Amino acid sequence: MRHRNHLLFATLAAVWGSAFVAIKAGLGTPDAPAGFFETPVLFAALRFDIAGVIMLAYAVVATDRLVPEGRREWASVVSTAVLIITLYHALLFVGETDPAVSSAAAAIVVSLSPVLTAGFSRVLLPSERLTPLGVAGLLLGFVGVGVLAVEDPRRLTVAPGLVAVFFAVLAFAAGSVVNRRLDAALPDASLEAWAMVIGAGLLHLGSLAVGESAADVAVTPRAVGALLFLSVAASAVGFLIYFDLLARLGPVEINLVSYAAPVATAVVGFLFLGEVIDTRTVVGFGVILAGFLLVKRRAVAAALE
Repeated sequence: MRHRNHLLFATLAAVWGSAFVAIKAGLGTPDAPAGFFETPVLFAALRFDIAGVIMLAYAVVATDRLVPEGRREWASVVSTAVLIITLYHALLFVGETDPAVSSAAAAIVVSLSPVLTAGFSRVLLPSERLTPLGVAGLLLGFVGVGVLAVEDPRRLTVAPGLVAVFFAVLAFAAGSVVNRRLDAALPDASLEAWAMVIGAGLLHLGSLAVGESAADVAVTPRAVGALLFLSVAASAVGFLIYFDLLARLGPVEINLVSYAAPVATAVVGFLFLGEVIDTRTVVGFGVILAGFLLVKRRAVAAALE
């Protein structure tokens, strides 16, 4: 059973890590635009059009209750749809259009999410308090993002795309804590399915609001492949593995996938996009990981015993 868990964990890290490369492959750069470069928010919307249908079908078969009941459950669905599906993905996809943001750099900034979640918990969950070491870990996480975002330390020039990704992670962390506060009884698969469907609709509205047009999408094998990978492998299959591991390992160990995923991103990004990992990226990742270990030191130690 333990070997199975390790295999599923490695698979999840590889799939979710590769998702950042698929986003970059579908978007391209200003010098080499790909199918969705002009329509990043629409790209995210189409991803969840497909993933939402798959997750709804799974929830019908695998859960004992599909439809949310009461204000608390609907609030949990809507908060997930707005913060985690819509805002997080819109900002992430827009951020990755910046040529200064490699897929690995985006994955590393996203790995800050458990640290930021602990920070939001301090505000929104009165029962959870950060110790001085926890505060130091939170600050280290911010320092790690700063290392990645500042392109020229002498001029303090910042990559706008990484700023967008950072705000994406803020939305994700806020959504995670709001869900914990609501503590809805709706099965996870049903919650995620409805959040994906509603989030897809909101992303389509956002795409229209920023002036994107489907006519600007270049339908190429690369763009279609990236969309299918994100929809089926990263979203549907990835979340199914996540739910299975969450039940087996618990939230602390499964959070560690955030730190395994950037390794997969770096390898896949190098193999498929020719991305090279520089010293600044490695240092930023190390600082963020150190911050996570300070914030979650007791839980990690207990999980590894």
